[in-house]
Amino acid sequence: MKQYIVDAFAETVFSGNQAAVCVTDAPLPDDLMQKIAAENNFSETAFAVPEGDACRLRWFTPGGEIDFCGHATLGTAYVLHRFYQPDAGSLRFLTMHGTLTVQFTGERIEMDFPAYPLREIPVTPEMTAAIGVQPVQAYAARDLMLVLDSEEAVRTLTPDPEKLMQLDGLCIAVTAQGEQYDCVSRVFAPKMKIPEDPVTGSTHCLIAPYWAERLGKTALTAYQASARGGVLYADVCGDRVKIAGTAALYAVSEILPDRT
Repeated sequence: MKQYIVDAFAETVFSGNQAAVCVTDAPLPDDLMQKIAAENNFSETAFAVPEGDACRLRWFTPGGEIDFCGHATLGTAYVLHRFYQPDAGSLRFLTMHGTLTVQFTGERIEMDFPAYPLREIPVTPEMTAAIGVQPVQAYAARDLMLVLDSEEAVRTLTPDPEKLMQLDGLCIAVTAQGEQYDCVSRVFAPKMKIPEDPVTGSTHCLIAPYWAERLGKTALTAYQASARGGVLYADVCGDRVKIAGTAALYAVSEILPDRT
């Protein structure tokens, strides 16, 4: 089975977020996909299967299947466009999160995602204890977003993984207004066995609407300040968020899951 490793939201390898992409003619058993994802030990491994004029897409973390992943969608689109459909101007993915459309615009890959509604919740002592600083605001959707008062606070915090596990939300995002960028963030997902996710497209479907409203602008440049780092270009359009970025191919390999 062919497997591609792509650094998503990156202009060069060794930055952005790693995604493994497997393109198959037929669906694989769920337990096999989970074993491959655990073996890869990236934040996501994507499995793409052609289905009519679209592609069925599923994402697996080392800790289980996830309903929505941005960077592995970008990585899959990059692989399909480069190796399978070089003349395609757009692609459609059938996913647990609905039908997702991807456009190829110059060097960037632009993904059209549903925005998460902004639902503010009270800041709790448990949130402060988990990340080690006092959030200014908190918002909940699939993920929990904690707004901090400075970019420095985002970049320097050292959260407690065990306490993060006790908070609501699949991922825990911290964000602040940026200096060079409109906003900066970091994302942690210990519940999915991901201590810190390098660059998270899906969580920006919550982060981008917040900063669009706060800054009074719809087009944002966001930076995820993990050790690898990555830039995301977001355009908030009502209940949709278009998130664009670039990708770099790290490796093409043949994996042999049927070998014993």
